[in-house]
Amino acid sequence: MAKVLITGGAGFIGSSLAKKLSELNFGVTVYDNLLRGNKLDKETLNNIEFVKGDVRDAAHLAECAKGCDVIIHFAAILGVDIVADNPIETMDVEAIGMRNVANAALECGVKKILYASTSGIYGHSAIEQAVSEEIIVDPRTSYAMAKRYNEIYLAALHEEKGIESVCLRFFNVYGKNQDNRMVIPRFFEQALANNPITVFGNGLQTRDFTYIDDTVDACIRLMEKSQGYNIVNIANEQEINIKYLAEQILDLTASTSEIKYIEAPIKRYDYEVERRVGSSKKLFEITGHKPKTLIREGLEAIYKTKYLTQV
Repeated sequence: MAKVLITGGAGFIGSSLAKKLSELNFGVTVYDNLLRGNKLDKETLNNIEFVKGDVRDAAHLAECAKGCDVIIHFAAILGVDIVADNPIETMDVEAIGMRNVANAALECGVKKILYASTSGIYGHSAIEQAVSEEIIVDPRTSYAMAKRYNEIYLAALHEEKGIESVCLRFFNVYGKNQDNRMVIPRFFEQALANNPITVFGNGLQTRDFTYIDDTVDACIRLMEKSQGYNIVNIANEQEINIKYLAEQILDLTASTSEIKYIEAPIKRYDYEVERRVGSSKKLFEITGHKPKTLIREGLEAIYKTKYLTQV
């Protein structure tokens, strides 16, 4: 069975992917600096190798890549407010980390790289339709620009050195192990405390929420089936407005909270788009599968597995 190195593998998506790969008997090494905690459960930790490290440490990362067939590069600075307050570190982690991942792959004979990109690359473009990978992108933030740079870097790496790669443009991934830097856990915590649910703007802005199990499944299928160099949306093709999302969480939790609409801080302006929904056509063409979990089903799963056990 293939051996996989996951940078940022103690984070939300990375830990879920590490768990699933270990259950499928892949050899898994997780490489993470743990600055945002460790979401790996005890069972998974017992079945993988964990190494504490920073992707900006080239020699250490290359040492961990020895014998690996695939590097899954998820290490990043995350969270709109954190990224907005730390643009230089955000870009350093992306640019230096990618260079070190690429060099480790070349040095160690790694066959493929999976890279966590973002739907934020689309920016304000094509807001009247589901965005596909072929449209002209419009990155406006340091985070999105750095992600786009790395997509181009991987394309060049494939052309010049032959290393295959997949850039995964994630659309609002959610699930039970996510923390309150993201909207869904924040809404749940506010609702369960019967505090106002704070929504930026009028709540009519839309997003494409993709459940973590579907996301992990897509990653594994692309790792196994994608050839050459590809950019692929990981999207659910469900357009959900934020007001509806808040209402669903209020209903699930039987909360007495009210929805409070507030003005978004200026620093969040470039992150706030009115509409975003992704096309998963290319994902289906490559793998034969695409995300299928409805938003209500995903919210119910989070509530039952994370929050009901706390009350």
